[in-house]
Amino acid sequence: MKLLIINGPNLNLLGTREPGTYGSESIEDVIQSLRRSFPDAELDHFQSNVEGELIDRLHRANTDGVDGVIFNPGGYTHTSVALRDAVASISVDVVEVHISNVTAREDFRHVSLIAPVCAGIIAGFGTIGYRLAVRYFLDRVER
Repeated sequence: MKLLIINGPNLNLLGTREPGTYGSESIEDVIQSLRRSFPDAELDHFQSNVEGELIDRLHRANTDGVDGVIFNPGGYTHTSVALRDAVASISVDVVEVHISNVTAREDFRHVSLIAPVCAGIIAGFGTIGYRLAVRYFLDRVER
């Protein structure tokens, strides 16, 4: 199974940015832990702070033979119609992941423009949310 993990803006600072909210693991730590935990899954990772680059990477998921996308759009979750449309335009299922419980935070974080076009959302479980998303895709294939 080939999964693509996409992380949006500011997630390159994971581990140093607001550790009380986002934890102390770097994004590299998270990806390496996933690769160790799921050795039979091919896990590709892409991070960008640029909306257009995220859109381009989502579009390529269709032609890259990706079986699923795990997407943490960061702050673009609440603002980007373009990312929502990119997710809707691909045939690959996408699971939206957030490290923090976005509905327990500021009001503007309560609405995800991307959620309605995703297979599901995982939020508030820290970086374990990425593991839960991988498990979702693996369990779906095993059924």
